[in-house]
Amino acid sequence: MSISRQGVASLRGTVAAVSRNDAYSFSKPQRDAIELVAGLGVRDDIHAGVTVRHRSRVAADPTQPNLRQVHLMQAELHEEVRNLGYDVAPGALGENVTTVGLDLPSLPCGTILRFGPPVEPQRDAAKAVGRAVGVTNEALASVADGGLAGGAPESSGGAPESSVAASGTAGGGVAGGGGPVIGVTGGAGLAEGVPASDAAGGGGADDVVAVARRVPLDGATEGAVAVLAAVVAAAGSGSGTGDPRPAIVVMGLRNPCQQINRFRTGLLKQVLGRDADGNLVRRAGVMAVVLRGGTVRPGDVITAELPRVVPQRALDRV
Repeated sequence: MSISRQGVASLRGTVAAVSRNDAYSFSKPQRDAIELVAGLGVRDDIHAGVTVRHRSRVAADPTQPNLRQVHLMQAELHEEVRNLGYDVAPGALGENVTTVGLDLPSLPCGTILRFGPPVEPQRDAAKAVGRAVGVTNEALASVADGGLAGGAPESSGGAPESSVAASGTAGGGVAGGGGPVIGVTGGAGLAEGVPASDAAGGGGADDVVAVARRVPLDGATEGAVAVLAAVVAAAGSGSGTGDPRPAIVVMGLRNPCQQINRFRTGLLKQVLGRDADGNLVRRAGVMAVVLRGGTVRPGDVITAELPRVVPQRALDRV
């Protein structure tokens, strides 16, 4: 079954599998459950941290914000490549959460994914959104005045993992400009070897925004961080804070690299290509930052909440 280009019409999916590893490896073993930690990632996973943890990114600039705390990939992609002769199981391509029923690359940057049964909506949800928009406008003005520490040209810290230097976007399109979201509570819980500075963090997704404000960022990273800042600000102002479900904020696309070919010869071309207009298409999953901690298990319902406090923009590589 090929991945349906459903755009963002489907807002529900299901967790097919969860995986983690506390050591560096390309694949991650499946688990009965994983625990999300706000602002850090998956507890006891090697890629958990406020700053970058993927080895290529650490080698380039270890001070960069970690927008790749949780990696999600569609089970539909696994099925598609299996039909082409590639043996790929959940977790084999390094994802933490394997999903069914959501066209992940087509989601806008800043989409919140919540895990578990839907909760009763707050009676004053509309008022909360109104307050969130006001706070977000203030955040946007602050970014315009003092801003993120970015604006620098493409730097080595944001360089793609593969030799492909293009920066096109994948999957269905949601157009729009960037925009800043700000903070939720979290806790520690990292894999062995995570820097002490990260272990001492755990304050929430706003810790990632704080790190980003202190370092130069490439354009793609700066845009994603601005969206994250706005989403977190809205959450802190009362929009969504009453929802107890574990939640993550989708930041961007995984940039497929040659490790995929080393795992299965020829597989890279199935997840990295170009569309009819010559734009680069990345299909190896999406990356996210943890907004609210909690346990995620296979079978959990996934509810996608599209950004309401920033203009919708298509995912770029992070």
